[in-house]
Amino acid sequence: MAAAPKRDSTELVVLSLLEHGPLYGYLISKQAATRSDGGLRLSPGVLYPILAKLEKQGFISANWEEIKSDRSEDDAAGRQRKWYRLTPKGRKRLAQQVAAHKTYMAMIKAFLDGSHEKGAQGATE
Repeated sequence: MAAAPKRDSTELVVLSLLEHGPLYGYLISKQAATRSDGGLRLSPGVLYPILAKLEKQGFISANWEEIKSDRSEDDAAGRQRKWYRLTPKGRKRLAQQVAAHKTYMAMIKAFLDGSHEKGAQGATE
């Protein structure tokens, strides 16, 4: 069963995926699922509001590309695809979030690795 990401970690996931180059929404969703072995699914209802927020805040930029089908006529209009890119401001934001996440994970690890039990036993002896 795939877990829906926490809203605060979704931003970190999206920014980290865009760090490697421009992507459009479907590819962001697909890469998140692939890199998490299917454990993380970014539904359109979660992904697109986050992308809009990140774009509004200047962390990402976007541009539209027209995609023509091989089957369409030469003058037929193609469908539009929106590509997202990390901005320099977004790179700074990503670095801040990675640092904060690593600090948080180190703190949580202190509770999970059993080292706290030794300290507690010593205090009661």
